Amino acid sequence: MPVRQPIVSVLGHVDHGKSTILDKIRGTKVVSREAGGITQHIGATDVPIGAIESLCGPLIGSRKFSVPGLLFIDTPGHYSFVSLRSRGGALADLAVLVIDINEGFKPQTVESVNILKRLKTPFVVAANKIDLIPGWRAQPGKPVAESLAAQDPRVVSELDERLYAIAGRFFEVGGLSADRFDRISDFTKSVAVVPVSGKTGEGIPDLLLILIGLAQRFLGSDLDTEEGPAEGTVLEVKEDKGIGTAIDTIVYKGTIAVGDAIVISSSKAEPIQTKVRALLRPKPLDEIRDPSQRFDKVASASAASGIRIVGPGLEDAMPGGLVRVSAADIEGTVEDVRKESSIKVELSDQGIIVRGDTVGSLEALAFEAGEAEMPIRKIGIGKISRKDVIEASNFDDPLHRAVFAFNVDVNDDARTAARETGVVVFENDVVYRLLEDYSAWCEKRTRELEAQSRLEISYPGKISILRDHVFRISKPAIVGVRVLAGRIRPGQTLMREDGRAVGRIRSLRSGDKTLREARMGEEVAIAIEDVTVGRQIDVEDVLLVDIPEGHVRQLSEQRLSADESEVLEKVMEIKRKENPFWGR
Repeated sequence: MPVRQPIVSVLGHVDHGKSTILDKIRGTKVVSREAGGITQHIGATDVPIGAIESLCGPLIGSRKFSVPGLLFIDTPGHYSFVSLRSRGGALADLAVLVIDINEGFKPQTVESVNILKRLKTPFVVAANKIDLIPGWRAQPGKPVAESLAAQDPRVVSELDERLYAIAGRFFEVGGLSADRFDRISDFTKSVAVVPVSGKTGEGIPDLLLILIGLAQRFLGSDLDTEEGPAEGTVLEVKEDKGIGTAIDTIVYKGTIAVGDAIVISSSKAEPIQTKVRALLRPKPLDEIRDPSQRFDKVASASAASGIRIVGPGLEDAMPGGLVRVSAADIEGTVEDVRKESSIKVELSDQGIIVRGDTVGSLEALAFEAGEAEMPIRKIGIGKISRKDVIEASNFDDPLHRAVFAFNVDVNDDARTAARETGVVVFENDVVYRLLEDYSAWCEKRTRELEAQSRLEISYPGKISILRDHVFRISKPAIVGVRVLAGRIRPGQTLMREDGRAVGRIRSLRSGDKTLREARMGEEVAIAIEDVTVGRQIDVEDVLLVDIPEGHVRQLSEQRLSADESEVLEKVMEIKRKENPFWGR
């Protein structure tokens, strides 16, 4: 049975050189046309076996390959990689993880490793930018062995030190063994690290040869082509001048032809049903997202290929969604796409609201949120709406009154609602930053809530009225007191040690300053309502804060000081003389 091209996804931390490596393989300059030199869209490139053999040159020797080439996917971020799914899981058969050898692991590198492990995608590491190692003598296009032979031994030693550091991080982060590719005897047990330069092309022949070798040796029947209706994944939805809306697609199974009825995942509720009006295929070594040459119009396309599909009603096609050719049972295909397009995430009764751009990226975010023990109550695709914000504002837990916008926009009326309700909208296209920002907000909000709670709860307090510090006898009585234990605040009711209530604190003052509270050891003037000095209270009296029974349980959940706990025990002892079950 003929075999298809392996689908190879390239991922890694931003600006570590993913697109530069692909430009060197293709002989293109796509990266120079990207905004800021950073990949903005998902691309795909067909690299035929002939081009690979030409780049690898003498390295190939007498080897013969049945694999017809490699289909590379270049993503703007590792979560774009996750969003590209096939029926069985990850779209990619293999992956290249690009790491800047001078910077080493970055947060997105760690996330990429975790994703590759979780999706069980075999991968090779391209340790890029070796040309920036001090003292490096560039050997354009040469294999690693020839390039190293031309270097000063100290430079080779420096290269090895940096490779050892990367290998060490693989073990720390993922428990993975990694080594330089030419030192590995069993590629199933160690991650191969290939020193490369996307700028000079050094090491690129070795990288390609390893990818072809791994595909041919280990993917086996996974690459067998199957006849029948095509299955594919939407890369992006595009407005193509002159032909209207089109979808860039990876066909990973079967065949698609002009005139076929197709069903596509929709960003709306129901899958899209339409027909193929035209199929446009980029030329070999050209980029589907930014072609340097005109596409070829083809009558059909088979796996594995990057293809631009033109047809009516594609405006709401969902990036990362599915494309299915329906040969006969259209309703069955619609139901199949509907099921496969659903977000498979375990939701909680309590939690935050999350919206993202694709099913795969949302599932990846939910996985990371689960690892961080962050519950999700509602999840969906598309922009943040006012309805989302209003719903979040009514959640019981203040820490759940938040909405995640993962790589999606926020409607203006949603922003207005957020300002009005106090709901916080977290926006980012990097998962770890969303989680970090939310975690930091939770810590800050918890401190605010605790402070607010402490103001609302009647905390234990004990005072004595100072001799010669009676400033007014009544209406209200104003006396000087020393706080013997705990704290006192305006609004608290005071009681004697026999349990009799004696009035409510109206205010606290120290000199000209009005105070919100006074703590143990402080001397302040307090105004007490509904008492008269010499009747209900007198100098040298010891008074306690009269704690409401409903506050006792809340106080048990707070971190009380030793003196506060002692006063609380005293209050409970007094109250339980009349009611043995008070505060229990």
